[in-house]
Amino acid sequence: MTADLFDGVDEVRPARETIADGAMLLRGFARPVQHDLLRAIDGIVTQSPFRHMSTPGGYQMSVAMTNCGSLGWVTDRTGYRYDAIDPDSGKPWPDMPPIFRELAGQAAAQAGYADFRPEACLVNRYEPGARLSLHQDRDEENYDAPIVSVSLGLHAIFLWGGLKRADKTARYRLEHGDVVVWGGSSRLVFHGVAPLADGEHALLGRQRINLTFRKAR
Repeated sequence: MTADLFDGVDEVRPARETIADGAMLLRGFARPVQHDLLRAIDGIVTQSPFRHMSTPGGYQMSVAMTNCGSLGWVTDRTGYRYDAIDPDSGKPWPDMPPIFRELAGQAAAQAGYADFRPEACLVNRYEPGARLSLHQDRDEENYDAPIVSVSLGLHAIFLWGGLKRADKTARYRLEHGDVVVWGGSSRLVFHGVAPLADGEHALLGRQRINLTFRKAR
């Protein structure tokens, strides 16, 4: 069992905000370890740089992406899938840093999902104007484990819908350090990110980094 990320940290524990049944927003949860996370991201990107992947329909994603962990999520003309090999380098994805596993596991536990052990972490880079259309996370072999999503850098507007694409969406402003966890009856909810507004973040400049942790198999 890992130590609590907040041990020895002289600040108020983050507030919890229920989004829906099985879904929770943890305000500022990642802030105590923000510098460790950013150092780890630099190491990952050195091994597997960001790239703009293409969808099966041939469209280039506006969000730049890489992965770490035993599996990585990829998309190309052949479809969406998890793969142990980075298609750009032909080598395995970088190992998932321990701080990533600790953060994801403790955030999941805070939302009521014990013993979350992610195999994949998608590292997404949003620059002004980048967006993520409404979608469901359906490429995993089962949906028992939650999704854990960590926001760093510029704030983003997180779109939270329903189990149908046409369902009404709610909008949540995600700030640096916020973590969203969803699973259970909310596991297949449609969600996305509105076009990123321009700005300047003290640590990350004109960008937002999102870490999305998943158990793929």
